[in-house]
Amino acid sequence: MYLTIQETAEYLSIEESKVKTFVLQGRIRSVYDGDRYLINKDQFSTHLEQMDNYKKMIQDYLNEPLPEDPDVKDED
Repeated sequence: MYLTIQETAEYLSIEESKVKTFVLQGRIRSVYDGDRYLINKDQFSTHLEQMDNYKKMIQDYLNEPLPEDPDVKDED
């Protein structure tokens, strides 16, 4: 499925100008049909899956309790 720059910006939740910049820089693959740039939606599936995995890893890390410090000395 192909998306326009505006639809891609909405799909990725970023500004339209950033998407257009990424397309012109070649960071997002696209096809120019003579009137507009068309972007294949499937190229983002791996990126979005990785972002979900990273969010889960960070959340798991933040939920992990701190270990007791073995060097803590009682000062009494």
